[in-house]
Amino acid sequence: MKPEIRKLEFLGASAIYCSEVMQQLIRVVERVARTNAAVLITGESGTGKEIIARAVHHYSLRCNSPWIDINCAALPEHLVESELFGHEKGAFSGADSTKPGLFELADGGTLFLDEIGELEAKTQVKLLRVLDGVPYYRVGGLRKISVDARIVASTNQSLEEITRCGKFRRDLYHRLSQLHIKVPPLRERPDDIAPLAEFFLDRQNPRLRFSSEALEALKRHSWPGNVRELRNVVTKPAILAEDSEIRASSLPPEIRDSPSLFTTEDRYRLDAMERRIIVQVLGETSGHHGDAAELLGISRRTLSRKLKRYGMGISLENCAAR
Repeated sequence: MKPEIRKLEFLGASAIYCSEVMQQLIRVVERVARTNAAVLITGESGTGKEIIARAVHHYSLRCNSPWIDINCAALPEHLVESELFGHEKGAFSGADSTKPGLFELADGGTLFLDEIGELEAKTQVKLLRVLDGVPYYRVGGLRKISVDARIVASTNQSLEEITRCGKFRRDLYHRLSQLHIKVPPLRERPDDIAPLAEFFLDRQNPRLRFSSEALEALKRHSWPGNVRELRNVVTKPAILAEDSEIRASSLPPEIRDSPSLFTTEDRYRLDAMERRIIVQVLGETSGHHGDAAELLGISRRTLSRKLKRYGMGISLENCAAR
């Protein structure tokens, strides 16, 4: 029997899925949401971590309270503390008025910290204290502020690795990961590829449809860029379509020419095996990429590309150099 396609809305963001792995994930999210514990969401870039974060708020007892989000990587370092904790008038050049921080705006609700691994050390210390319930000062302030905001954080990095490198506080990592949700990459949930592709196509032009060959080509691709890549791949042929059907020939060469030598399950097993071997060899070489690449019989550039593909972009070599 064909699995049922599910479409849910979380704070205006659509979650489209039918795979068993995503059904299980949403059930976990529902249980996690009912607590007040901090949640760490991890996964490769483009997997939909923000949608899962919104789902946590949606299913929580705080759902009628504020949802506030910030991308920690999008702000200059000197503005992050001001954005999170606010500032008083005259605290620094350009501070022409008092501004409440995002923690204050999220009081009673949820504060989502995207790309949490990008926070500088000084901000990490202050964040840890606030998570522990310690009142804080706005930048330049004299009055302590107390808030009750649930923290949901996400990252496509390995916080374990950057913690070992000393770039992220171990105590903060443990505080943030009271509950850990890992969003699987699209290649591990192939049943979701066609529903997502058809959803993105319908948003561009509801009169269009995919040919069966085009859908098969989409299913064969490994999608290293995950859902974001799929959305971008669908957009161009949808805009340029001259009739009502998107054929395989309209897809990019890397999509329509994807090999089908293995079943999807075989590909997952091979990917998992390759990842384990790479991790093992990096451990044997103390994280040195050059030595690891030589042992693996591949170029250093190929090794870097594979590390990025498997969400292992933080170099263990950096740890070895410390």
